Amino acid sequence: MKIHISNIELPRGKLAPQKRAIMLAPTLVVLVLIPLYLFIDSSIPLQPPSKVGLYKGLWSNFRLEKPCDVFRGEWVLYPNATYYTNETCPLIIDQQNCLKFGRPDTEYLKWKWKPEGCELPRFDAVEFLEIAKGKSVAFVGDSVGRNQMQSLLCLLASVSHPEDITSRYTSDTINFRRWFFPEFNFTLASFWAPFLVKAVDSDSNGHTYTSIMSLHLDEPEEAWAREVENFDYVIISAGQWFYRPMIFYEKGQLVGCSSCGLKNVTEIPRFYGYGMAFRTSFRILLDLKGYKGVTFLRTFSPGHFENGPWNDGGNCIRTRPFGKEEVRLMGYDLEFYKTQVEEYRAAERESRSKRRLKFKLLDTTEASLMRPDGHPNTYGHSPHKNSTFNDCVHWCVPGPIDTWNEFLIHLMKPEIPRFSFWKLRRGA
Repeated sequence: MKIHISNIELPRGKLAPQKRAIMLAPTLVVLVLIPLYLFIDSSIPLQPPSKVGLYKGLWSNFRLEKPCDVFRGEWVLYPNATYYTNETCPLIIDQQNCLKFGRPDTEYLKWKWKPEGCELPRFDAVEFLEIAKGKSVAFVGDSVGRNQMQSLLCLLASVSHPEDITSRYTSDTINFRRWFFPEFNFTLASFWAPFLVKAVDSDSNGHTYTSIMSLHLDEPEEAWAREVENFDYVIISAGQWFYRPMIFYEKGQLVGCSSCGLKNVTEIPRFYGYGMAFRTSFRILLDLKGYKGVTFLRTFSPGHFENGPWNDGGNCIRTRPFGKEEVRLMGYDLEFYKTQVEEYRAAERESRSKRRLKFKLLDTTEASLMRPDGHPNTYGHSPHKNSTFNDCVHWCVPGPIDTWNEFLIHLMKPEIPRFSFWKLRRGA
């Protein structure tokens, strides 16, 4: 779009000041609105109009605000990082209640996430509840997903009392939970589905931590699939359960297995089953006619076992975060991350071309990888309870997992254009 000042004819002759002002007013309005139009319409290149010398200097004084990737950064000391304690939030379950069961160090509570080149705002419970007023949030996945829900519950309970309404919907009050905040007409729920798809115990010796599971990769777990249609925000996640031996089925037919040790069964990488679980989950959400919500993929949460594997003495006794150069995502953890993000991207593309549902990436992996100090280890249960394994998978509450919900509210805030407004360059 080219604007030629020379083509705009101004009135000639002698005019009274009032009339001259009236005649010039439309021209001034046009000259002011042209750059605003160019700015708002992102399809027009944001370049100074070459033939409008009057505006060359004006354009040089403005720049576009660069978007911030809040998921890339490092942990920095912040003494007042904790939002709550086990005393101010009685809703923390024992599995993650590290303070209750005597964790001696508290330095793990004194860090905040600092993105590169910008700031991640502190979690504002009132703001979250205002955004979610009259709406609902569902966490779908394994116990790490429920772990995040527990964190969010405590964050919100600091400003509004939640009612436990689980028994209205199910008798299984361990794996499925619902909380209602009447002041904001807001519902928070978690649905237990560690594989996301239909899973059946297939070990003749009974269920153990390493028993074989049969996964029907094209069938969602009905416990969540039949419930989420009316939720406004759905956070999908899965992870550590896919380290188990698994047998894979599609359309009711055996297609292979991962680490199952069965004769005449094709060995298939576990990442195939992992990717298919997310593909099926995203497909279900895209196919639910009544679902109008926002879907989040919460990315893979690495464990931090050291000094042995999880079932043979492995523990997590560090008391400080890793620095940026001390650790990197690799091996199975990297493959899990890449696999789920690939399926997320595919679902996002399909959504854009069909139903226009919103998909958002809740990329917690890098921040979590740097926090080997944030797990319960031996402090996630009563010292009187018999336990063979240390917990280096779940997260202490409060702890680094609260940052996941800082990410969440950041993504839930109303979207603004990436070039929200011109920033005046000082001294230009």
